[in-house]
Amino acid sequence: MSDREFDIIVYGASGFTGRLVAEYLQAEYGDSDIKWAMAGRNAEKIAAVRDEMGVSDSVAIVTANSDKPETLADMAKRTKAIITTVGPYQLYGEPLLKACAENGTDYVDLCGEPAWMKDMIDRYDATAKSSGARIVLSCGFDSIPFDLGVLFTQNHAIETHGGVLPRIRCRVRGMKGTFSGGTAASFAETMKRAQKQPEILGWLKDPFSLSPEAGVDQPPIHKPIEEVDLGSWATPFIMASINTKNVHRSNALLGYKYGKDFQYGEMVLTGPGEKGEALAKGMASSNAFGDNPPKPGEGPSKEERENGSYDVMFVGAASDGSVIITSVKGDKDPGYGSTSKMIAESAIALVKDVQGPGGVMTPAPAMGTALIKRLQDHAGLTFAVERG
Repeated sequence: MSDREFDIIVYGASGFTGRLVAEYLQAEYGDSDIKWAMAGRNAEKIAAVRDEMGVSDSVAIVTANSDKPETLADMAKRTKAIITTVGPYQLYGEPLLKACAENGTDYVDLCGEPAWMKDMIDRYDATAKSSGARIVLSCGFDSIPFDLGVLFTQNHAIETHGGVLPRIRCRVRGMKGTFSGGTAASFAETMKRAQKQPEILGWLKDPFSLSPEAGVDQPPIHKPIEEVDLGSWATPFIMASINTKNVHRSNALLGYKYGKDFQYGEMVLTGPGEKGEALAKGMASSNAFGDNPPKPGEGPSKEERENGSYDVMFVGAASDGSVIITSVKGDKDPGYGSTSKMIAESAIALVKDVQGPGGVMTPAPAMGTALIKRLQDHAGLTFAVERG
């Protein structure tokens, strides 16, 4: 792919998240040797966004339309990697993913739609392996902090304790910001599809539905529990449904690096005592997206994005009985500010840092520690060992 015109094309650059990706690439890599372009249906609209976001007019504009597959194929042939922020992916995503898989073009998205992801694995994994395209799903808040957090924790356990952790509890300790409108819309579309295909409900519940084979029973994460050792109550986490599937797929694609009996679960900590219990039970019975989630194309103000953050903890016991605690923290709101940086760095890592076989993949096996380094160096994420 060394002869391709661009390193990266941002598809959906006129949308809310696509604008943020373009703004980030300009600010962080505007003076670098990375050659990138902005793409979408309407060249005039993209040009206006380019000016509005302060992007150099030397950044090319590419027109492509998901209703015209030949334009997507032409676009895929021009670049080494494509970033797509156009969701819900189950409505708009397959033609572009297909074009990338067939033309050996690396691809990253923000997908958190397990039914569609299962379809894409079944339909295009073999094609991507044949062409060498690395099709990497879920390169935003779902599921990079969680997928790479597990990899980081297991690498630390191997280096310091001589073996992996058979079980990891992931606990969200803090999150300031909103879910993206795309996440809410994707969830709604998944529920619509489940009404027509009841088997999808089984896929949503199964933590191994994206893995080549099932594993052992997993920890209960579907109702509030008191975790005495952590001094807090914990409640279900809406994103556990997709994140746990991606973590288990990563384990499989890494040759079961974490072990075939690996257990993993995610929850949100709500604090100790009666107050923590009440909050846990209240959150468990409420709408996780809130009463008025943003719509696709909408999002928080720049001030709200800048003031957002998240703090995710990983806890496991090593074979010698030592407790290991690590964390992943982000310096912007998870759904927009941090997500736009994570997907941009994912594409750059594929283009600049890592080589490997093609296939429909998750972030940890596709980009691994190279992406962890990039996220810490450029994107405001912190991976830390807190204990053990």
